[in-house]
Amino acid sequence: MIDLRLLREDPDRVRASQRARGEDVGLVDALLSADERRRSSGVRFDELRSEQKALGKLIPKATPEERAELLQRAEQLKTDVKAAEAEQNEADETARALLLRLGNIVHQDVPVGGEEDFVVLETHGTIRDFAAEGFEPKDHLELGEALGAIDVERGAKVSGSRFYYLTGVGALLELALVNAAIAQATEAGFIPMLTPALVRPRAMEGTGFLGQAAENVYHLEKDDYYLVGTSEVPLAAYHMDEIIDADKLPLRYAGFSPCFRREAGTYGKDTRGIFRVHQFDKVEMFSYVAPEDAENEHKRLLDWEKQWLTSLELPFQVIDVATGDLGSSASRKFDCEAWIPTQGKYRELTSASNCDGFQARRLSVRMREEQGGKKTVQPLATLNGTLCAVPRTIVALLENHQLADGSVRVPEALRPYLGGREVLEPIAK
Repeated sequence: MIDLRLLREDPDRVRASQRARGEDVGLVDALLSADERRRSSGVRFDELRSEQKALGKLIPKATPEERAELLQRAEQLKTDVKAAEAEQNEADETARALLLRLGNIVHQDVPVGGEEDFVVLETHGTIRDFAAEGFEPKDHLELGEALGAIDVERGAKVSGSRFYYLTGVGALLELALVNAAIAQATEAGFIPMLTPALVRPRAMEGTGFLGQAAENVYHLEKDDYYLVGTSEVPLAAYHMDEIIDADKLPLRYAGFSPCFRREAGTYGKDTRGIFRVHQFDKVEMFSYVAPEDAENEHKRLLDWEKQWLTSLELPFQVIDVATGDLGSSASRKFDCEAWIPTQGKYRELTSASNCDGFQARRLSVRMREEQGGKKTVQPLATLNGTLCAVPRTIVALLENHQLADGSVRVPEALRPYLGGREVLEPIAK
């Protein structure tokens, strides 16, 4: 959630952020009104409680004539205090509910617009000219089936559409990618983590996934658990309700987990193969930093993603995601999109998001530091970055490194994790 002081001091900035996101600007005024009611009801409750306490001290000292009148007033105060407390609680709940609906304040440099209004910041690598090489590229599914690596037919038979099996060398390729990604993250100072895939509502709500993204979340109603769509959720909640000393920051974790997404609203889109699926594995970077370090950490996460994609020898571009495609928690997001030959365009492989103090406030993760001889406590900043979303990375690898005979060259960085294999060969039918 945003800082309420910012809302009170600069509501126009919050309105502009909501407008840029394409979200309800009226929510800002509703929240201002609710916040005023919350504060005034709190003042009223404190005044009545103060009078009640003072009266309690007077009654034992009062004369019999005075005591009767004071007791009558005490009874009235008891009723008034109870009503004021109920009013305060209701006002608190209303203000919090509205605050949870408000997205993070977008960074001033984020391009305004929808999904297609991003700005390309960098382009890396060379797109292969398959025509010059004398053959037409196959798509990842055709390649994967020939390699004995991907089986979507049986995935659909067992679990339905957008499920799949990685078999044989496909399973080995996933393990190679995960191990290589974790090795890079560990070398960069991240602590490897295997995280829960089921979380309680507060963890999901605290990271901002029960707002506009709720339609893509799987909920187990009987047990009131949520299946995570990214290990960002359990990593963000790892230090929930904790105070971290500033000298312990930054804290960096690399989480590996299964991820589950309903993919609501994408029917008919990317239905072939394993590009857009309901279940996949992912390595996610997550950082806790001091607020003043958040922007530099955002750039560092992006640099680690660029290092990863470069090591896989993939052509890719970096985009500055537009305001309407940020998601509620991020103030700014950079995506790395790899070139997919058979689609003739770049597609998202990794994302790096700066959430500032938005998630930390919701999850009550704070930092303690000493300023001018006094210790202060304030929300810290959280950031997240995908290092390797396995299925999409496999899509990009197969298509970009395919050879004319249907085999696939293994990038040098992955060979140590694949038993030294230099090429993945089609299996005999």
